[in-house]
Amino acid sequence: MKTAIVTGAARGIGLATTRQFLEQGWRVVMIDRDAPALSVAAQGLGDVDPVVCDVSIPDQVRHIAAHVSQSCDSIDALVNNAGVADFGPLGDTDFSRWRTVMETNLDGVFLMSQALREGLCAARGAIVNIASISGLRASTLRVAYGTSKAAVMHLTQQYAAELGEYGVRANCICPGPVDTKLALAVHTPEIRAAYHDAIPLNRYGTEDEIAAMITFLCSEAASYVTGQVIAVDGGFQSTGIGLPALRQ
Repeated sequence: MKTAIVTGAARGIGLATTRQFLEQGWRVVMIDRDAPALSVAAQGLGDVDPVVCDVSIPDQVRHIAAHVSQSCDSIDALVNNAGVADFGPLGDTDFSRWRTVMETNLDGVFLMSQALREGLCAARGAIVNIASISGLRASTLRVAYGTSKAAVMHLTQQYAAELGEYGVRANCICPGPVDTKLALAVHTPEIRAAYHDAIPLNRYGTEDEIAAMITFLCSEAASYVTGQVIAVDGGFQSTGIGLPALRQ
């Protein structure tokens, strides 16, 4: 049985991805730093191993790597989904706020991939990193978040270039606006309407639609796909830069 490691698995895209892997016969190690939410999310799912870990903390990542090496027959996929969405203007982004975003969104991707590299190489596995449409196109209030996601895109291509000779594939997904609890909480009706107008498919995406691309890229159906940055955004990337509703 193949095993996938999914970070940020307690909710949203990470939980949707976990469910799709399970439906496809995989075992999933669910990683999240929110212990109560992870415990609730894992209940009744099936063949999962929920492990509490903050991927931005090197010692915790080393613990995860040791745990996985002992408990899994193979490491066939790593989905680096954990992230923080902190939006604010340049003037309000002090260095502490900048580092908080970078530690999870970028450092976590690096630490997890490095720690699990040997297992992924042994299994000729796949890495899928979750960036954002904000890494592809600049927008107001994304000085830290957008920059972190742009770095994830390049880091993915570094992985593809270096690990390809070991049979490891690395790809990056850039979701556009997705109907998550976070989006519902922070997007005003005006912003939602503006996104609908700017997206050719005229709607937000769903968590399951993002998860479907993730599991595809981890499957044998994508065996010759590596080093790619794929926007799953309803065509949003094709329509221009920024939204007036997001400007102050």
